Amino acid sequence: MKLESLKEQVTAIIELSTQEARVKMQEICDLLQDQVSYYDWVGFYMAHETEPTLHLWSQAGEPTDHTIIPFGKGICGQVAVSNKNFVVDDVHAQDNYIACSIHVKSEVVIPLFKNGKNIGQIDIDSNTAQAFTTADERFLEWVNEQVGTIL
Repeated sequence: MKLESLKEQVTAIIELSTQEARVKMQEICDLLQDQVSYYDWVGFYMAHETEPTLHLWSQAGEPTDHTIIPFGKGICGQVAVSNKNFVVDDVHAQDNYIACSIHVKSEVVIPLFKNGKNIGQIDIDSNTAQAFTTADERFLEWVNEQVGTIL
């Protein structure tokens, strides 16, 4: 499967000793958005250290105005509170959805943990309805585990 084949490239990015974590995270966003046809927007939101907000650190795809998201607002904000994966098959059916693009039809958000604490998340938007499967969740959990090692 294509997702599994990307693990080697993600690992190579993580292991680059000359780059800062944020640069590596950008490279992972670029890789995933480029290589997975239904990953139309990929971003990492990181929790602010003292305020209940998420801040966009890196992203690939169309630019977004949503660079700061309060905890509890939108899918990302809900994951910051729940600490659980959130797969949305139809974003238009969600009352608490923050629209980033009129083209987005589904979304997956996976929390990123460091020492048991939710410090951020990877957020993927797709212009395809019902785009994400359990395989995507497991793969993105793995990606977040790798990213957690460099933060």
